[in-house]
Amino acid sequence: MRVLVTWGSKRGGTEGVARTIGETLRAEGCEVDLLPPREAAHAAGFDAVIVGGALYAGHWHHAARKFVSRRQRDLQRVPVWFFSSGPLDDSSDRADIPPTAQVRNLMERVGALGHVTFGGRLAPGARDAVLTAVGFVAVAALLDLVVVAGLVEQSLAMFESVMGTWVPFATIGAVTWTIGELTLIVPPAQRT
Repeated sequence: MRVLVTWGSKRGGTEGVARTIGETLRAEGCEVDLLPPREAAHAAGFDAVIVGGALYAGHWHHAARKFVSRRQRDLQRVPVWFFSSGPLDDSSDRADIPPTAQVRNLMERVGALGHVTFGGRLAPGARDAVLTAVGFVAVAALLDLVVVAGLVEQSLAMFESVMGTWVPFATIGAVTWTIGELTLIVPPAQRT
């Protein structure tokens, strides 16, 4: 039996799962082609296909989605299984995690026979990228707080000056009230 195993992965974790699946199938006597989606887009002659995708905020990696969409007719003709990789905690070890709505939709389109979610992992060096991103978000949030605090301080300082704030507000209020009173005194026919 010839099996195509393909995956969509950004940081290498899902590729690692795909390679482990491929090695297991080879040990069972299957002929396995491990191909990233771009190369798998033109592959032919398979008896079965396994497609994996990394999960990012509940969405399958775009390369896996694209592969399934482009090869939909071909995938409908052979047995197909999907897998997802994503949760970085141990939740996938404690219980089966069902496919996301997006993955379920893709499964229905090709008639996939099953799905499993594996725990995700960060490739070496990826944790540094995550920490950098977290650090960036923290710095951006801190800068936002500094900017907001500065604006509040300026606003409060503006209200401390009678000539700078209260006199213009009083003038605007007085003019608005006067115009309103005048429109009530002058009859509508004379307002043109």
